[in-house]
Amino acid sequence: MRNYLIAGAGGGIGRALAETLYKEGHQLYLMTSQPETLSQLKGAKFLDNGFMQDDWKPTDLPAQLDGLVYCPGTINLKPFRGLKAADFRNDFEINVMGAVRLLQAAFKALKAGNAPAVVLFSTVAVAQGMPFHSSVAAAKAAVEGLAKSLAAEWAPTIRVNVIAPSLTDTPLAAKLLGTLEKVEASAKRHPLNKVGSPDDIAAIAAFLLSEKTSWITGQVIGVDGGMSALSV
Repeated sequence: MRNYLIAGAGGGIGRALAETLYKEGHQLYLMTSQPETLSQLKGAKFLDNGFMQDDWKPTDLPAQLDGLVYCPGTINLKPFRGLKAADFRNDFEINVMGAVRLLQAAFKALKAGNAPAVVLFSTVAVAQGMPFHSSVAAAKAAVEGLAKSLAAEWAPTIRVNVIAPSLTDTPLAAKLLGTLEKVEASAKRHPLNKVGSPDDIAAIAAFLLSEKTSWITGQVIGVDGGMSALSV
């Protein structure tokens, strides 16, 4: 049994990952504004969810963590000319600064862990380049830079990797996948001709947290139906 902290555990990918790790028998520490959606995970501990605040000083983190996953994110798709400075700040705050605060707070517990690992999330739009993604792609590119820097700084003790999904069928993407027509159109943009599920992403996150990936760090792993690598 390992100790895992998941921030954003009530969302689509966070919830799927929490359920996956729970089935594997691990001790979960969950941060979410919707704890009621995870009440079936008996024994999971719900922690202070205030990492978006500059003055956040958590008092309930465990002494030891074997893994940490930061799931909060944004999908703010607008033409560049229509974006305000506040859009860029909000995307950066949620995707980057929340992770920074949590990682700084949890560093001591991670360092005390057994083969500890961190998983962060980017997007296929960073490497691929997509219209209307300038704000979120800028923030997620910063996540990738943060992860690679920490992977180097925290080696050999703590591994840090990034998952870069394409559009996934989660509540966050509901506006983009709200009809069958939208789902089919999105599926056709991917070589595997389907939209990703939270379970697809959770499976890779659980793998990266495990000791089976003890020689993998500093990587950005595309889980995107082939979009970033193939042209069909």
